Amino acid sequence: MSEPVGARWEVAAFLGLTAATGLIDAVSYLKLGHTFVANMTGNVVFLGFAVAPESGFRLGPPVVAVVGFVLGSLAGGRTARAMERRPRRWLGTAFGVQAGVLLICGLLVGLGVLETTGGTSYLLIVALAACFGLQNATVRHAAPRDMTTTVLTLTLTGLAADNTLGNGRPAKPYRRLGSIAAMLAGAAVGALLLQATTAWVIVLAGTLVALAAAIFRLAPAG
Repeated sequence: MSEPVGARWEVAAFLGLTAATGLIDAVSYLKLGHTFVANMTGNVVFLGFAVAPESGFRLGPPVVAVVGFVLGSLAGGRTARAMERRPRRWLGTAFGVQAGVLLICGLLVGLGVLETTGGTSYLLIVALAACFGLQNATVRHAAPRDMTTTVLTLTLTGLAADNTLGNGRPAKPYRRLGSIAAMLAGAAVGALLLQATTAWVIVLAGTLVALAAAIFRLAPAG
């Protein structure tokens, strides 16, 4: 797929999406029963931990997160298939929908309609996980190499392996370092803000995703 916007705009958008992931995973892990809504590898491990009664992990949150993530990924895949030939509209629409759902979740949490404990927490988990399933499915088709926006395992592997000390081939590490820094910053800011508010952490993540959507719709081409 041709790049719909200039390379710097594109990288900025994907770094914003990565920071949003850090923010929301801070919410889901610290407030929603030790689960992740963007990192499904962690949820599979948590499901294994939950088999041991004394582990402190519950089956419900990761199961709901996986279901929501799969549904969001399905929607993202169908959207990509239908709109991939119009990349500006596709990416702007996909991330715009994600931003809208995040902002609505933040509003509902702020109003007390959705809570981080009890039955409504599961609705929040499935909605957030669907958002990041949609993001993953979209990024899978569109992102530059190593900018997955949700999982840093391959990014760290590439950073260590693809250099003169590793495979002997010089490589520019800036995007990889930027992805790591964005995820770290998002998680740190999320953890700090959660001491005072959950709703505004979700709103902040939604705002970052909305900015990414705006970049893909409006930024100049390369």
